[in-house]
Amino acid sequence: MTRAGCSACAAAESTLRRILADYGLEPQVVDVDERAAAGDVLLRAEYGDRLPVVVLDGAEHSYWEVDEPRLRADLTAAR
Repeated sequence: MTRAGCSACAAAESTLRRILADYGLEPQVVDVDERAAAGDVLLRAEYGDRLPVVVLDGAEHSYWEVDEPRLRADLTAAR
């Protein structure tokens, strides 16, 4: 979960892309403000005050920064 103009979000996305590339995966980037403007206000209400948020398999994994060791461990376990 991200928002335009958020420098922490941009840094987290870059880190996430680097990590996921090692697993042959691409992140799905969701801008909570764009979703809210389109009528889906739930994501912004849930995640808007602690962006960026990494969601893995539908569950919140980390926020404000990517927890790289934990994410790699979880991705490896899911293989």
